[in-house]
Amino acid sequence: MKLCKVFRFRMRPTVEQERDLVRMGGARRFVWNWALAQCRAYYLEAGKSLPQAELSRRLTALKLLPETAWLNECDSQALQQVLADLRRAYVNFFHQRAGFPRFKSRKTDQRRFRIPQRVTASDGAVYVPKVGRVRIRQSQSIDGVTKSATFKQDAVGNWNVTLVSEFTMPDAPLIAADPVHVVGVDLGLKDFAVFSNGEHTPAPRFVRKAEGKLRRAQRAVARRKLRSERRAKAKRAVARIHAKTANQRSDFLHKITTDLVRNNEGICIEDLSVKGLAKTKLAKSVLDAGLGEFRRQLEYKTIWNRRHLAVVNRWYSSSKTCHACGAINADLTLADRSWTCICGVQHDRDLNAALNIRSEGMKAIPLAAGCAERINARGAGVRPPHVEAVGAEARIP
Repeated sequence: MKLCKVFRFRMRPTVEQERDLVRMGGARRFVWNWALAQCRAYYLEAGKSLPQAELSRRLTALKLLPETAWLNECDSQALQQVLADLRRAYVNFFHQRAGFPRFKSRKTDQRRFRIPQRVTASDGAVYVPKVGRVRIRQSQSIDGVTKSATFKQDAVGNWNVTLVSEFTMPDAPLIAADPVHVVGVDLGLKDFAVFSNGEHTPAPRFVRKAEGKLRRAQRAVARRKLRSERRAKAKRAVARIHAKTANQRSDFLHKITTDLVRNNEGICIEDLSVKGLAKTKLAKSVLDAGLGEFRRQLEYKTIWNRRHLAVVNRWYSSSKTCHACGAINADLTLADRSWTCICGVQHDRDLNAALNIRSEGMKAIPLAAGCAERINARGAGVRPPHVEAVGAEARIP
C-alpha cells in the first residue's frame, strides 16, 4: 500500500536567492491572471470552456513575445502547474466546492509556486530549478520519493517548502490490541483531553494568552498611515503573533498525539462536529483548541504506526450514561461537572465520558486472544451489574 507523507521546512535563502523566489511567485500570479482572462474571453466568444491543451500552447507562445520574455527565467513546470491549478479551481466551482476563480492582487496575494518534479532535499538544502540549492532547517530525513514541492512565503516574510513524498506501507494486518493498552479520550474546553486512565491534560488556550499582545499590535496598525512602510512593519508584527500562536498549537497537538500512539495499541475518540461547534458562542475556544486537527493527526499516525483508532458515534450519550450500571441520567446539563448515579456511584463528568467512549470503542477494535468477550450472541453487554459492598458481615439465615 502506497501512502504519502508531507514534510515542511523553513528555508534560509540568500538575498539573491530570495529575489529569484519572489520572481517565481510573481510569475505564478501573472500567469494565473493571464490564463483566467484567456478562459473568460474564450467562453464569451465560443460559449464553452477553453481546452487545456490550447491554453498550454498559448502559454508557450506567450513566452516568445518580447514583452513577456522574462517568463523564460522561471521554471517551465512551475508555469504549467499554474494552468493545472486553474483547471482544478474551475472543477471545484462546478462541483460547488468553491467560488468562481478570481484574479490575484499583487498587494494581497501571497507569493507561492509549485514544482511537480526535479526538486530534491538532502544535507540541509533543497534544490530549486532556476534558483539552485537553498539552505533549509531540515529537522528530519525525507522518506520515500519526492513527488512535488510547494514554495510559499508567509505573512511574516519567511519562505517555507512543503515536500510530498510517497512511500510503501507494508500490507501486514493490524495486530489485535491488548485491552490494557486501549484508552478512551474525551475532548473538551476546560480540559483539552481527559483519558480513561484518569489523566487530565488542561486546555492550553494559546489564543486567550496572546490576546493582550495581539490587541496592542492591532491597535498600532490602526494608527499607522495607509500604504506606508510603518504600517507594513506593524502588520508584520501582528503576523508574528499569529504565527507563534499557530506554531504553539501545532507543537502541542503533535506531542500529545504522538505520545498517545506510542503508548497505546488502541485509541477511542468521539465523532465531534467541529463545524457545528464553531457556530456556537464557544466558537473561539473550540477553534483555539484544534479539535479537528487532533483527530486528523490521530488518523494518519495510527495508520503509520499500525495502531487501532475507533471513532464513537456522536449521538452516543457518553456523559449521561453511568459506566458502572449503564443507567442514563436524562436530567444532566452542561453545567453539571459531577453527578451521582441512582446506583450510588459518584461520577466526574469528563472521566465518566472517557470510560464510556473506551467501552463503546472497544466493540470495534479486535482484541488479543484470551480476552473475554464484551457482548453476547444477542448483542447485549456481558459486564456484571454494579453491586454495592455490604457494610456488615453477611450471615446465613
